[in-house]
Amino acid sequence: MIHAAHELRLHQQTALTPRLQQSVKLLQMSALEFNQEVRQALVENPFLEEDEEAAAAFPAMDGEMARGAAEPAEQLPAQATAPSEGAPPSEYSGDYPSSRATHDGAPMDMGQWVGASVSLQERLDQELRTYRLSPRDRLLAQYIVQALDEDGYLRLPLAELADASVFSVAPDESEWRAALKLVQQLDVPGLAARDLRECLTLQLQAMAGSARPGVALAQRIVDEHLDILARHDYEALQRAAGCQASELRQACDIIRSLDPRPGRRYDQAPPAYIVPDVIVRKDQGQWRVYCNRGAVPQPRLHKVYADLFRTARHRDRGPMAQELQEARWLVRNVEQRYSTIQRVAEAIVRLQHMFFEYGPVALRPLMLREVSAELDIHESTVSRATANKYMATPMGILEFKYFFSRELATDTGGSCSAGAVRALIAELIDNEDPRMPLSDVALANKLAADGIVVARRTVSKYRAQIKRPPAEMRRQY
Repeated sequence: MIHAAHELRLHQQTALTPRLQQSVKLLQMSALEFNQEVRQALVENPFLEEDEEAAAAFPAMDGEMARGAAEPAEQLPAQATAPSEGAPPSEYSGDYPSSRATHDGAPMDMGQWVGASVSLQERLDQELRTYRLSPRDRLLAQYIVQALDEDGYLRLPLAELADASVFSVAPDESEWRAALKLVQQLDVPGLAARDLRECLTLQLQAMAGSARPGVALAQRIVDEHLDILARHDYEALQRAAGCQASELRQACDIIRSLDPRPGRRYDQAPPAYIVPDVIVRKDQGQWRVYCNRGAVPQPRLHKVYADLFRTARHRDRGPMAQELQEARWLVRNVEQRYSTIQRVAEAIVRLQHMFFEYGPVALRPLMLREVSAELDIHESTVSRATANKYMATPMGILEFKYFFSRELATDTGGSCSAGAVRALIAELIDNEDPRMPLSDVALANKLAADGIVVARRTVSKYRAQIKRPPAEMRRQY
């Protein structure tokens, strides 16, 4: 009897596994991947058809929102303002990426969510344009960008990058180094390094604020023992580093995860698409979330084929029965995906309500487990529902992960979020005396005066993230 019950449990578990696996797979996909998966199922499964009448209308994206939707992920707005009010119905309709009409009759080109691929130099030039620089400082940075090779390295000495006659006063070493430091903060870490050691160091420095164990040891190995690591002599490396074998494995895993040629990723860069999964806007004084169903075809069971199948003889049902089951699973799991993403987005909006009212300075610390507790679902489900997902607002697109900001302590025993600190740093820089710009040390001191204790290195990292150059490049004479 016990054996029979065990077999029944195993049978039930096996029967449920394919649907559960598909549910997890669909949930963790980006909107584009989800679109491709559904379209492929519609083509391959005869029991599925597209429900073209599933939704009659969807919220209009105003001009500001449309411009934000066209931004690549790396240029998502640093702050969001309150979306304009509208009267959104239940869901989106239509196909992606064709042009669709909004409820006021104006066409909305879904292709505005498509960004063109760019070269390394073009990408970095785009980022440079987001910095407020003097013409001289911008020119110095552009010379460095144009000198980068296909691996993303700067192989030429700084003094040889430009003819001195280009400048009214020849730039000195400190000016070139300030420009180099700025370029090394652009886009992905590791660019504009002079050698492999510097390339790896820049990437490890970008990890410095994380809680990942082994980063400090990895940095020491890169600084002092890179030659031993290159020989794969791990016994000698362990002796030289004076660490445990388990610690060495952690550090080496981190080093292996680094990109020794970061410029190569631009060679075959695919088009950068951002398709928002939800729209967040204010309706009658309340922030509401609406799923972007218009970005994906809506699958439904093909009733005619399903009815014909039910009248077929039993011996003809083998493979077709499996396809019908898979069709039912897909329809249910698509709805489950929409439901889970909407619930998670609604929880984020509730927990970050002050952010939506007052902007990034009101962004509070938020962890995945808080949303998990709020919705009574597993933390891994929240993680999948927020991975590669985006919210559309009239001012642009924000990644779900933007709202999960780690907690920083204050000297009064309270806490604030890393996002709020970034906003405060931006405010301090924007209001500084341009003739005496604030150094990273001065910024850290000002934050400390307000009760927010942040290391200078962390200030430097946050300043780079909000696209503000170092103090020496912000100075106006």
